[in-house]
Amino acid sequence: MASNPSATPEEPAWESTAVVRVVPGVAPRKLNKVPFVELADGRLQGVVSSGSDISRVYVASVTAGTHGLSCSTNNNRPCGGLNQGWACKHLDALIDAAVLQYGQDRVARFLRVEVADGDRLVNCLNGTRDPAPAAAVFSRFLRHLTYLELPGSTTPIPELQWFPAGVGG
Repeated sequence: MASNPSATPEEPAWESTAVVRVVPGVAPRKLNKVPFVELADGRLQGVVSSGSDISRVYVASVTAGTHGLSCSTNNNRPCGGLNQGWACKHLDALIDAAVLQYGQDRVARFLRVEVADGDRLVNCLNGTRDPAPAAAVFSRFLRHLTYLELPGSTTPIPELQWFPAGVGG
């Protein structure tokens, strides 16, 4: 990557460009249980498959700082397993997938939680039920799925043109 003359000595060159580096996952993860996980909008959020119904998914989230816990179906029916202060199995799976994707340190920093060595991040949260809208997260997940339907091609995808070619390493 070419040097950026506007970067200061304290600021890496890539931080003052319009390019975002793609960070590879910390470890491979299985996408059938948690197909979508992101750190966005002040929350760790994502889509988790139901353990009992193959056609049902849950949108789960943990709010950074307050550790507000939210879990509902994609049409906003609340999860029966989420109790006051206790994470349901969907949140547990989401947090585990996020740790595999981003690493425990990064997720803990994002959520603003202290995790002692050997502890699981989910056990260090002290949040309460705090419903969050599922529609925006589910919509982004569905949008990501549309890219899987595209035929393989080397031609650019117009809506992704703001990603420069050859960036990511």
